Amino acid sequence: MTLRLYDTATREVRDFVPVVPGEVGIYLCGATVQGTPHIGHMRSSVAFDVLVRWLRRSGHRVTLVRNVTDIDDKILAKADAAGEPWWAWALANERAFTAAYDALGVLPPTYEPRATGHVPAMIELMQRLVDGGHAYTTGDGDVYFDVRSYPEYGALTNQKLDDMVSAQDGTGDDEGVKKDPRDFALWKAPKPGEPETASWDTPFGRGRPGWHLECSAMAHRYLGATFDIHGGGLDLRFPHHENEQAQSRAAGDGFARYWLHNGWVTQGGAKMSKSLGNGLLVSALLETTQPAVLRYALMAVQYRSMLEWTPDTLGEAETTWERFTRFVERATEQVGPVDDDEIAKAELPTGFVAAMDDDLNVPAALAVVHEHLRAGNTALAERDLDGVRAALVSVRSMLDILGLDPDGPQWRRQTNDRGHEAALEALVAAELAARSEARAARDFATSDAIRDRLAAAGIVVEDSATGSRWSLAHRSDEVEN
Repeated sequence: MTLRLYDTATREVRDFVPVVPGEVGIYLCGATVQGTPHIGHMRSSVAFDVLVRWLRRSGHRVTLVRNVTDIDDKILAKADAAGEPWWAWALANERAFTAAYDALGVLPPTYEPRATGHVPAMIELMQRLVDGGHAYTTGDGDVYFDVRSYPEYGALTNQKLDDMVSAQDGTGDDEGVKKDPRDFALWKAPKPGEPETASWDTPFGRGRPGWHLECSAMAHRYLGATFDIHGGGLDLRFPHHENEQAQSRAAGDGFARYWLHNGWVTQGGAKMSKSLGNGLLVSALLETTQPAVLRYALMAVQYRSMLEWTPDTLGEAETTWERFTRFVERATEQVGPVDDDEIAKAELPTGFVAAMDDDLNVPAALAVVHEHLRAGNTALAERDLDGVRAALVSVRSMLDILGLDPDGPQWRRQTNDRGHEAALEALVAAELAARSEARAARDFATSDAIRDRLAAAGIVVEDSATGSRWSLAHRSDEVEN
């Protein structure tokens, strides 16, 4: 079966045919690093991570470009409010995004370019547009794209130009100077009070890039004039992606052949965003939630569908993840570990392949995973070791493509650490309960013996008026004692 993907531009599911057979170029709109990531940001990265994994498993060589927008009105404003240099503010948040990607098992992109590192490429693209009559200047440092110069403007989102709202991405004083209110900024002159470091010299005057220009320039730089897939969240279709396509094609580039957009994470039907006050920060969730559980919760719904986040979302995801880990642990105990290379090359169930080729239908693919997991549990109950091993290989190979193999490199250590932690907590709690009973009975010999036994195991017990608490001894403490 051929991979088929829903192309937002044509509004239909299409057979996926790469520009170059066996190779796939993907440009994914990454983070605007004005703040730390919430799960709405991670929905896109996890969805496209599954696409990359499936394409690579299908034999393609994938080049993934995921940009970082590190210069922007909101970055400047928030950095100023915090009393931080804008570039330091952007870098701190970029690192927070990287930590979130890594925690959720998102594979690193082939290239992760920053906007500020590609100003020469942006100037070159602007020059091509000005020379071609598709862009113009209105003042020192201000450059706008002339939407009426490009007849296909609006094609991506199926809109007529006269029905569109005015572009609001200029310097704030562009009313009456633009040829058309819908013309959007390619380059913006500095606003009063902005730091000098947030602007660059160009043939059109000093300024900084507009949001849309940077992505077109970086996509061309790393993927060429024409590439396979451009992706991002559904909210980016207009104006961002519409403007990207217009300026790139007006400059003579073929640009993206397929447009893929993931649905939002919603709460009460509203898009999750910081402006609505309903953002769930990844860092906060990971204090109480296993990263694999959060990843599963974000990808269990088909990528184009809205993901309604409820109080039960993580609980249901945790229950499913425990089913996966419990089966893999029990099966591995019975038949021994399976090499990662065998998992990567195992023949996949036809139902799973069909589901993934059907516009990445992850829910249908997970149904196949559960079918094989049930067969594996039956084989365990019947002591059918051949059946156990076959199911183990199938389940792990499918979960590997979804980035959820419990015994894969990403989660192996975390899963083991979690299990060890739970076991340790249960054992220490039992010992402390026995010690408390001994103390209540004034059996101090038994109480002291329990304390000494825990100390010998590297566990420090501290007594207080509210009860006893324990912690692991520091290595330096063990040496001193």
